[in-house]
Amino acid sequence: MKLAVMFPGQASQYVGMGKDLSSHYPESADIFREVDHSLDENFSRLLWEGPESDLNLTANTQPGVLTVSLAAWRALTAARPDLDPAFLAGHSLGEYSAHVAAGTLTLSDAARAVRQRGLFMQEAVPVGQGAMAALMGLEAEAARAACEEAAQGEVVVPANDNAPGQVVIAGHAGAVHRAIEASKSRGCKKAVLLPVSAPFHSPLMAPARENLSPVLEAIPLRDPRWPVVANVDARPTVTAAEALAKLKAQVDAPVRWRETLLFFQERGVDTLVEVGPGTVLCGLAKRVNRDWRLLNVEDAASLEKTLAALA
Repeated sequence: MKLAVMFPGQASQYVGMGKDLSSHYPESADIFREVDHSLDENFSRLLWEGPESDLNLTANTQPGVLTVSLAAWRALTAARPDLDPAFLAGHSLGEYSAHVAAGTLTLSDAARAVRQRGLFMQEAVPVGQGAMAALMGLEAEAARAACEEAAQGEVVVPANDNAPGQVVIAGHAGAVHRAIEASKSRGCKKAVLLPVSAPFHSPLMAPARENLSPVLEAIPLRDPRWPVVANVDARPTVTAAEALAKLKAQVDAPVRWRETLLFFQERGVDTLVEVGPGTVLCGLAKRVNRDWRLLNVEDAASLEKTLAALA
């Protein structure tokens, strides 16, 4: 077995996530207490009780998904201390979860950093001026061509190359709408505007990158225990210096997730475990390789099922 572990990003959140883990596993409960202390608030209550409108604020979503992902990871590794993945990776925000799991940075530092990341990303573009849309049935090159045709002096770019036939675009709201129309003549089967508050992973996020850089530079980083495949280049990150550079660049660079999955395939990975809320990444992985064994950990039931499969 050659194993890779994946950590989800924003849009995987839901009210109640992680509560089952906390009630079943002391190691997971410790994670929630640590984040509550780091953020100096009863953050766990927001995750478990809502309201959903507050949980969906970017500055809460990002530390929320990080917390639940690490609570799931801690439960998994407590049950299987011998777990030795070939690679870790995370989608957007999930890259921070991967680096905490790999020991590159502490949970407390990551929680504070991603809260700042969420605030900076939200502040970079006023609400309503930016947009993101998922284009189904369209490949990356066709999406890029549609964006170039639609820009007309504004910004619209492929932001997430998620899987074969699924690309997310981001930019100025008007340009995103024009790109949706331009994509239809190029084979797009369906376009869905995403319920997000800013055009993430587009050049419009440059102010967020500039603001986040000194925050990341102030955090002590260590070389990761396992290689973390980065969003910006779909290549393994093996030093603290590389991790810092890639986490900075990630804010306004596209997420190269399809290439990350292809990298796993090229390196002989046969088992993928999604650790954190939801199974979005397992769904994307199916589009690349239907022969992969796909597992997930987000609560006690899924952990037990995954442990049995890994035994």
